[in-house]
Amino acid sequence: MRHKCVAKKFGRTSSHRRAMMRNMVTNLVLQGSIKTTLPKAKQIRRDAEKIVTVARKGTLASRRLAAARLLDPEAVRKLINQVVPSMDGREGGYTRIIKLGTRRGDAAELCILQWVEKLPKSTDQAAAGTEAAAATVAEGETATAEAAPVTE
Repeated sequence: MRHKCVAKKFGRTSSHRRAMMRNMVTNLVLQGSIKTTLPKAKQIRRDAEKIVTVARKGTLASRRLAAARLLDPEAVRKLINQVVPSMDGREGGYTRIIKLGTRRGDAAELCILQWVEKLPKSTDQAAAGTEAAAATVAEGETATAEAAPVTE
């Protein structure tokens, strides 16, 4: 009997299931939203909300616990610097599930799992975006300057 067994097995071994969940939670932190099946999203939501709750303490120990559960150090930085501050004042329910319908082929229910609050753009991404835009404009100016014939 499966009394009090909450987690789904998803037809995978325990190590594969654990790695899949860690990977999906890491991608949720990095990307802000992920598209997956409904049962997986429900399990990922439980894991993601627990990590946010642990990270809200803001201690070194909570940072290390988050790093132990996430696969990427960049995901830990984004969790601490962007996700947790945007969820300030919220007592839980950090994620939402938006149902998309069934997948063609196997009729699996698809959904999008995303954070409830919009995450602010990081300063690193904003700086990289402005530098890339400036480089594109500079390249465009040099390309038009080279292409234009000089008449005197």
